[in-house]
Amino acid sequence: MEPLLTSTAVVALAEIGDKTQLLAIVLATRFRKPVAIILGILVATLANHFLAALLGAEAASWLNGEWFRYLVAASFIAMGFWTLVPDKLEEEESKPPRHGAFLTTLVAFFLVEMGDKTQIATIALGARFHDALAVTAGTTLGMMLANVPAVLLGNELIKRVRLSLVRVAAAFLFILIGAWMLIETAHLI
Repeated sequence: MEPLLTSTAVVALAEIGDKTQLLAIVLATRFRKPVAIILGILVATLANHFLAALLGAEAASWLNGEWFRYLVAASFIAMGFWTLVPDKLEEEESKPPRHGAFLTTLVAFFLVEMGDKTQIATIALGARFHDALAVTAGTTLGMMLANVPAVLLGNELIKRVRLSLVRVAAAFLFILIGAWMLIETAHLI
């Protein structure tokens, strides 16, 4: 249960104000087909995060040493500081997409997640918990918790939620997890 709950919390908080959440809002206002967009986000996240969690879990099984645990802990702390930097969605193209809402969302989310902080966090969570399925379920749930309201409520949600406060809370969570791993690895508890 710990991999699922931790993964959900980490990604749900990290996703607030992230470029993929901004992309969800842009797609929702462009297509006005929330079900297709939500399904596109779900499928893209399942595929992307499963590969990331599997990579993390496999890397951890090959590199199962104390130094690797320190590296994973440091990556969580680095993610915490990276989370403090707000994302901006790059200027969108003026011409409309040629494909429907589902396919456009699926491809856009899969590609935008490549190298994104939530994907890197998923790799680190996979390495931490050695459970690609539970981590994928958790990170996907976290993505959906953050992005479904963005699709359904769009700009109204962004006007009412102080993203800077949520970003600080997410950064604190990443740093806390990293610090906890450092303490565990150093056998201080």
